[in-house]
Amino acid sequence: MDDDAIRALLSRLARPHASGGKVIERAAMLAEGADFPELIAWIDAHHGEPESVAPASSAGGLHGSRMSGSGSRERAPQRYVLQASELA
Repeated sequence: MDDDAIRALLSRLARPHASGGKVIERAAMLAEGADFPELIAWIDAHHGEPESVAPASSAGGLHGSRMSGSGSRERAPQRYVLQASELA
């Protein structure tokens, strides 16, 4: 995909963010069927940042992660935030 096609796609998927920028859901990009790694590379190249991820809730007390086997796995960011000017 060329730069203009990516910008048009992300502009269509973007929603207003509280920071004044635009936010794009990871699920929306995946559902679009476009080349996801290429979209993420474009977002990174245009100063986009993954939205901070809240830590996974702990269940089962102090040793809950040992019993469930989940440990401290990193979760993929669910949203990416861009400055509004990047999609204009």
